[in-house]
Amino acid sequence: MDFLSELRWRGMLQDVTPGLEDYLKTEKVTAYIGFDPTAPSLTIGNYVQIMLLTLLQKYGHKPIVLLGGATGRIGDPSGKDKERQLKSYEELDSNLNFQKEQFKKLIDFNDAENPAMFINNLDFYKDLNILEFLRVAGKTLTVNYMLSKDSVQNRLENGLSFTEFSYQLLQAYDFQCLYNDYGCKLQMGGSDQWGNITSGTEFIRRNIGGKAYALTTPLLTKADGTKFGKSAEGNIWLDSKLTSPYRFYQFWINAADADIPTFVRYFTFFDQDTILKREKDLDIREQKLLLAEELTVRIHGKDAYQAVLKVTDLLFNKPSDDQIDLSETELEMIANEIPTFDISSDSINNNLTINDLLTTESQILSSKGEVRRAIQNNALKLNKEKITSGEDLISLHQLIRDKYIILENGKKNKYLFRFN
Repeated sequence: MDFLSELRWRGMLQDVTPGLEDYLKTEKVTAYIGFDPTAPSLTIGNYVQIMLLTLLQKYGHKPIVLLGGATGRIGDPSGKDKERQLKSYEELDSNLNFQKEQFKKLIDFNDAENPAMFINNLDFYKDLNILEFLRVAGKTLTVNYMLSKDSVQNRLENGLSFTEFSYQLLQAYDFQCLYNDYGCKLQMGGSDQWGNITSGTEFIRRNIGGKAYALTTPLLTKADGTKFGKSAEGNIWLDSKLTSPYRFYQFWINAADADIPTFVRYFTFFDQDTILKREKDLDIREQKLLLAEELTVRIHGKDAYQAVLKVTDLLFNKPSDDQIDLSETELEMIANEIPTFDISSDSINNNLTINDLLTTESQILSSKGEVRRAIQNNALKLNKEKITSGEDLISLHQLIRDKYIILENGKKNKYLFRFN
């Protein structure tokens, strides 16, 4: 199997320029995808393109990650219905450096034969003044040609600044620079980038008489038609500080059943026969668990995955001998998922009772009478042990990791108390 055949059966091939398939049969290609650092982290949406570069490398081709140090300063109008807010140079540089470290964990930059490369397109422009750019780039494409692109057409009614209109020229010039300096003959991206990418192939044809190619993937959407890569809380980031490993894991577990075959093809490395066998032999819940495990381990590591399982067991009341044997990292993961109350440690020395904890300190229950009725119904547990009296004192030895208490009111209502 070759690169394009792999993309086809995975459903990851949208458009290609004529001749690419024949070219790939005889040549090893250098190809790139551009990533603008307009966000503080890569997202799972970006991971579609990262998978594309990884599969390219699998078939012996050379991937380039083009960091948009320059284009990020402009703003790509593709897929946007209004003008972007420009980021400061300091924020863009910080985002770029952070994303660069993320890429190092996800793409092989040490492959013996075809190591991936980083290139920052700011290097193409930092010594190029506006007059020279207009001479070398601005004369290549006509305004009529640029206006015909969907990324421009879709914005004309709502307004498009010259800044974002010029993005097409920059991306095209990027491709020409990579073609000249690195022999890069293929640019890839999402289908919303088709216009910008083919502008680059046209640049190379007109300016230097070269032949370059374009390839795009379908824009990944969920079965209900909504944008992939978002949850009710917002973007699914690849940074654990922005999207916890637990929420990352739950994104895949909670995905619609109809989306799982597509997600498995886009985000796993299993071959076609293995995927088809799993779909035949496993129910959809088992497929989700395997997908969530593979991606959580790949993005966040085995330790984070094990922590997610322990947190999941506790939150969903699955029996386990070591449910309360949680690290501080795991407890803080729980703090992001259930109501959490911060209390002064001095309160324990001042005879803090169960009643105080549930009423005065948290207002989980409104009165001592409610506490008493909950106890009579066997509803209350402190660190998995049944509470038998509202007058019982909280003691230091009850604190998990000398800091935390987990309290349950029935099977579904869980709370964390953090003593500082």
